[in-house]
Amino acid sequence: MERLLHLDRTLDELDGPAWPPAPPDATGLVTKVHALRRRPLSGLSPADLRTLVTQQVSLPYVLPLAVALLLEDPMLDAYFYEGDLLLAVGGLPASAWTLFPDLAARLTAAVKDLPADATAELARLAGREGLGGFGV
Repeated sequence: MERLLHLDRTLDELDGPAWPPAPPDATGLVTKVHALRRRPLSGLSPADLRTLVTQQVSLPYVLPLAVALLLEDPMLDAYFYEGDLLLAVGGLPASAWTLFPDLAARLTAAVKDLPADATAELARLAGREGLGGFGV
């Protein structure tokens, strides 16, 4: 969690080398991700974190921020629907959690405490039987 001490810095500063500006013909998503890397961590919204998580950009810095929000509200509506940030984080490969086994355990416990109807709805939205890595 010591990475949370750097909230005044950008991903380009923390997770270099800095990315060049997005090419003029880049998609909206590519342009957005490039711009997010230049924003201080403290200025990243839940929607921004969801974007960075789904694109697996700078996860050692982004994942602790996303989990901190999810521990407060696992069903947080970051952009699209309730639980969208949780599903984005839950869709990460196991290797993304290597640096953060404690965060993984705490988030898994929080998900297990969710009402059954909430986890069923998340599983439906994810298009799978359960929530996989969360053991639900």
